[in-house]
Amino acid sequence: MLNQDTTTPNFIELGTGPAQIIWAHGWGMDGATFAPFAQSFAAMATNYLPDFCGFGKTPEPPAPWSTKDYADSMAGWLATLPQGQKRIWVGHSFGCRVGLQLAAHHPSSFDAMVLIGPAGLKRKRPLLQKIWFWAKVYAFKTLKIFVPEGPARDRLRARFGSTDYKKSSGTMRRVLINTVNEDLSNEAAMVACPTLIICGSRDTETPPEISQRLHQKIVGSTLHILDGYDHYSVLGIGRHQVSALIKQFVEKL
Repeated sequence: MLNQDTTTPNFIELGTGPAQIIWAHGWGMDGATFAPFAQSFAAMATNYLPDFCGFGKTPEPPAPWSTKDYADSMAGWLATLPQGQKRIWVGHSFGCRVGLQLAAHHPSSFDAMVLIGPAGLKRKRPLLQKIWFWAKVYAFKTLKIFVPEGPARDRLRARFGSTDYKKSSGTMRRVLINTVNEDLSNEAAMVACPTLIICGSRDTETPPEISQRLHQKIVGSTLHILDGYDHYSVLGIGRHQVSALIKQFVEKL
């Protein structure tokens, strides 16, 4: 359950224009990640770049939130922004998870959505990857029976955990666990707003097959798979291609 004493997110505001664009960063990043994008849209929109709770300059959430909690919090913040303009949510990875929750449970929060390198669905791993993945899971579960909670257990978690898991701690580590265990298939099927999906063909964090399945679940969505880019380079050297696709999408609105 969302704690109502949440902190308003720190955010950057750039530009003025007839629309609003909310740039929602991925895990381990902050609003400034999207600053190069927002600057290129400064003439056509007022751009808001928030730091999610626990990232950038915004304090951690009061409890181990789910992405639904993040969406509830963001819906409250979005309601404080100027009304009467077309509003577009642009998310990357974790920001896509929150966007899907908003579109499903707070559909009046924005008018359209862009998902870049989207997460939110369970990965379909090849057989050998599945075997390796579950071998690691069972090895960790078996070993931790013999390792008491404390520094030794933390070292065990660090050995078997992902990079994001190793970098997080306390409340945010539990938020990460909540997040990666979610399946937002039902939320994706509830999305009714115009949606653009963009991913890189070499994305191994959120592989193109996730974007393809989201495209199938979100009625009327558009999918672009950009050749040669991965989960992060799509925001770097691929930025101009992504920006062009977003501009075309916004202009149609």
